[in-house]
Amino acid sequence: MQLNFSGLRALVTGAGKGIGRDTVKALHASGARVVAVSRTNADLVSLSKECPGIKPVCVDLGDWEATEKALGGVGPMDLLVNNAAVALMRPFLEVTKEDFDRSFSVNLRAVFQVSQIVARGMINRGVPGSIVNVSSMVAHVPFPSLAAYSSTKGAMTTLTKSMALELGPYKIRVNSVNPMVVLTAMGQKVSADPEFSRKLKERHPLKKFAEVEDVVNSILFLLSDRSASTSGSGILVDAGYLAS
Repeated sequence: MQLNFSGLRALVTGAGKGIGRDTVKALHASGARVVAVSRTNADLVSLSKECPGIKPVCVDLGDWEATEKALGGVGPMDLLVNNAAVALMRPFLEVTKEDFDRSFSVNLRAVFQVSQIVARGMINRGVPGSIVNVSSMVAHVPFPSLAAYSSTKGAMTTLTKSMALELGPYKIRVNSVNPMVVLTAMGQKVSADPEFSRKLKERHPLKKFAEVEDVVNSILFLLSDRSASTSGSGILVDAGYLAS
């Protein structure tokens, strides 16, 4: 998808790997000035070499105070992609307080915090904006050993709608993308069981998992003016999984 984001500033969390990394690369290639946020500095170093001119920010978004310090003065933004997440795979009965707290602090609370920082800046400048939350199909369909992760993504569905409702009067649109298994490092961990992976593919009408590029293209569409009347919605990037 060829879109022009020249002159716009974008912030992408979870930028070091997978969907976030490819989103940064696509935005950079389309002319945006990108702030790339990751907790892994080595990933930011290599990404900066691939995309000269991006601004890397290394911070653990699960730490509220550190995030405020790192991003509080990040400057004006026009676009935001909340992609950072952790998927701690544990059977429901084995999920610990630490697992639960870590999942919600990174996957949901950080979306609150970073979106507040960016949206306040948009409102103060009086400019429109677009926010995309990277959710998951497990917001709608449970998978084994993903109770905590699924809960964060289910909550993100309501958060996305709430943000769209309250930020809409300021011309800020908020949407989500909901991929099924995507073969990133995280996705490969979820689908590591060959039998489980086979059953998943059999249910997909398209008999395949989504590619990272498919998700990135949906993110770019929602960030762009081509989705100017879309807010509070979620795009399913699931190869037809929910249709079966």
